[in-house]
Amino acid sequence: MIKYHNIQLRKIAVHKVGNKSLDEGLILTNDLIKLEDEVLTNLFLKYFLTSFSDTELFEFYNDIGVEQNEIFIVSKKIFESSNSLLLQSKSIAQHLYSCSTHPKIKSGEMYIAYFKDIILDDEITEAIGIFKSESKDSFLKVDFDGKASMVGYDEGTNTNKLDKGCLIFNSQNHRYRVCIVDNANKSNEAQYWKDTFLQLKPIANEFHQTNQFLGIAKNFVTKQLDGEFDISKADKIDLLNRSVEYFKSHETFDKKEFEEEVFQDSEIIKSFRNFDTNYRQENELELTDSFDISQQAVKKQARVFKSVLKLDKNFHIYIHGNKDLIEQGVDKDGRKYYKIYYEEES
Repeated sequence: MIKYHNIQLRKIAVHKVGNKSLDEGLILTNDLIKLEDEVLTNLFLKYFLTSFSDTELFEFYNDIGVEQNEIFIVSKKIFESSNSLLLQSKSIAQHLYSCSTHPKIKSGEMYIAYFKDIILDDEITEAIGIFKSESKDSFLKVDFDGKASMVGYDEGTNTNKLDKGCLIFNSQNHRYRVCIVDNANKSNEAQYWKDTFLQLKPIANEFHQTNQFLGIAKNFVTKQLDGEFDISKADKIDLLNRSVEYFKSHETFDKKEFEEEVFQDSEIIKSFRNFDTNYRQENELELTDSFDISQQAVKKQARVFKSVLKLDKNFHIYIHGNKDLIEQGVDKDGRKYYKIYYEEES
């Protein structure tokens, strides 16, 4: 959990990073942004930090060794002396420019900030923020002169929407923990932010374990079951609901217990175990079969577990509980139907 109650924004540098493959160029500035205006400082804090609540934590890596990770090296220098932020920010901008080679990567302003007194999991620490603004919004400008008015427009950054960002925490418990935001583009070419520029891998904590295992269960139910079993959509929704309910109602996860409570049928359990093994290998996931459950991760994943049964364009049925209260059938004219039992109407 990240808390910002007493956070101090001490320094900011800004540079313009273009797309290298399109020859858009790199503009490096020679001065820090002045933070004398309290309104401007608060706008920066809102823009930089709002998107980082309850997010997954990562750590730096490199195939040769973490000491060869570019952002790790620069972060270490800034944490050793925050006065080096402007100089090191240029190295960060140059590194991002060298990574911006896909033709769909947008140019934008890059902000590098230094924070004091930020709280991560009850530890007061310092942090480095790296943020990139790619999208622009148009704003109307109205000027009045007596009874006349002039209307124009301008383009700028919307402080309610952070495109890309990361916070690097100088944690005593785990050297450099990182959280990221990437809202501008979810496609493969956008992964350069996490995989190429920052070079991050998830920290194998309870959030990561819970998040990944719920994802495995969801993929099994939605993508695998149809190919092996004759199962209705209502039954699949029931399995998704039971999966989430298991994580909501337990403090610790046990894989065998989960399989028996959620899937129950021995053949489905056998299929799930094969799917789980293959999924972990294909995605290079290192997960344990028992761990403490993160309710933050459950809340995040529960949003994408669909409990809606869509019938043509006429009806949507929300299934949240006992699937035995809904029956599926076909009448004598061949029309499909669902029969629903209930006690109270509201």
